[in-house]
Parts: sequence; C-alpha cells; structure tokens
Amino acid sequence: MVSELPLDQVRTLLAVVDEGTFDAAATALRVTPSAVSQRVKALEQRTGRVLLLRTKPVRTTESGEVVVRFARQLARLERDARAELGMSGAGEPTRVSVAVNADSLATWFLAALPRVPRELHVCFELRREDEDHTAALLREGLVMAAVTSAPDAVPGCSVRALGRMRYLPVASPEFARTWLTGPLRDALPEAPVVTFDRLDDFQDTFVRRLRHGAGGAGAVRHRVPTSEGFVQSVAAGLGWGMVPEMQAGPLLDAGRLVNLAPERPVDVPLYWQQWKLDSPALAAVARAVMETATAALRG
Repeated sequence: MVSELPLDQVRTLLAVVDEGTFDAAATALRVTPSAVSQRVKALEQRTGRVLLLRTKPVRTTESGEVVVRFARQLARLERDARAELGMSGAGEPTRVSVAVNADSLATWFLAALPRVPRELHVCFELRREDEDHTAALLREGLVMAAVTSAPDAVPGCSVRALGRMRYLPVASPEFARTWLTGPLRDALPEAPVVTFDRLDDFQDTFVRRLRHGAGGAGAVRHRVPTSEGFVQSVAAGLGWGMVPEMQAGPLLDAGRLVNLAPERPVDVPLYWQQWKLDSPALAAVARAVMETATAALRG
C-alpha cells in the first residue's frame, strides 16, 4: 500500500492550482508543461483519485482540496522552520491569512492584531467573506484561519467558540414613522430594506421569524456591500436593517436610530477555526483573537 505523498508532486499540484493552468505552473516551477502533467497524473495514480478538473482555470475536486490544503500547510511549516533556523531573508515576515466577516472587521477584530507580539514579524492577509462562507476558504486551503459561524471543524482544523455577536432590527426615526406605523409583522414585508449583497438573507430570516415562517423582507432592496456603508444607509433612512449592537448603540443613544423590536435581538455565534499546525505565529494570532473576542462579544 502506498502511504507517502511525494513532495515534488504535491508542490506541483499546488502550483497548478495557484497559477490556474499547467503551462503557467510550468513557467513558475521552471520545468516543462509535460513534467507538470506527469507529476499531477502520478499523484492522482498514487492517491487513486482525480484531484483536478482540467478546466481553464483548473478546479480542484473534493479530494484535490485535501491535497492542496496539505500543500499549503506544508509550505507554512517549511517557512516557520527556515525562520527558526535563521535561513529566511533578513526581516522576512511571517504571513498569516485569515478570513473574517465584514461586521467583525468593522467592530472588534482589528483590535486583536496589535496584540500579536511585534518580534514575531507577522504580516496579516485578511480576506473579507460572509461568516457563513469563511469555512469554505479554510476547506480549500486558501486561508490559515477564519472567523466563522460554523461550529463543526473543517478537516485538519481546530475550532473554538468566540462568543455571540448581537444584531438589532433598526431604522431611522423618520423611516419608522413613514413605513412602520402598523404591526411590525405586517409592515416590514412592505417596507424598503437594506441588504449587504445578494447572498444576505438576514433581514428575510428576521421577518420570517416574526411571521412564523411566512414571507420575507420587502421587494425594494438597497444593496450596500460594506459594513460601515450599511449602517450609514440605515441611519440615513434608505431602509431598515439588522445592525450589529456595537455599531447601533451610539446611533441609538444619539436618536439617529430606533430599535424596531427591543425584545427580539438576534445573536449569531462566532467561532475561530484554524489549521492544526505547530506555528508560533498562528498560535499568537489565535490568542490575540480569543482575548479580544472575550472582551467584545457576548459570552
């Protein structure tokens, strides 16, 4: 039984995925396209699975994602080892890639980064993604860690609870006087609403809860794809929306927003998932994120 994955073949597969084509990978690796093709085929024969779909650009199969994730983890470990042995270039930073949802970025997450010790020379690469989809980036090996709403660990990852992020249904006072004069369950489906993007169904879910599973938010939908812009749009009276408590609080105190249903906040549990790697930099980032989340989120 074959139990080893040849590292040259694994690195070649990663190059093909990152470059998008066999020819581009050959250029990056300074070998012939034929050599790249042979290595990938040999790896597929060794694993007994198809790893790549030969499209342009190539796409990984589910089995391919496993190997690519392993390749990225291997590269991370190699960089850490080189740094500890003093083989890295002078002052070369350790890059840590993290997927974070927009609302966490706009409220509590960035405060964690300065907590990471400066002597580790960490360079952060943040990718904004909805908390329901950040786990997919981990699964594909595109990031080392993620703030996610998924409590189940991605294969090869550990998971820890961060806390709950509270959202409030809010609108400007003028908007509420104009559109929300009747019972909320009847008024919201007719009122303009602000959404983050086409995937955002948070407001629909809230309305369905009010209406015991029926309907959704209104047909007039303003899409504002930044957390700060979303809040500003709601405060300006463009529509109603679900806003993080940390952002809504000051505006509620100032009278620029009203809470449409004080008895119906919505709490979204958040989790920290990361590769199972013995990486000092990744461990330091995890500690900083956990400490910051403990102070900022509801526990």
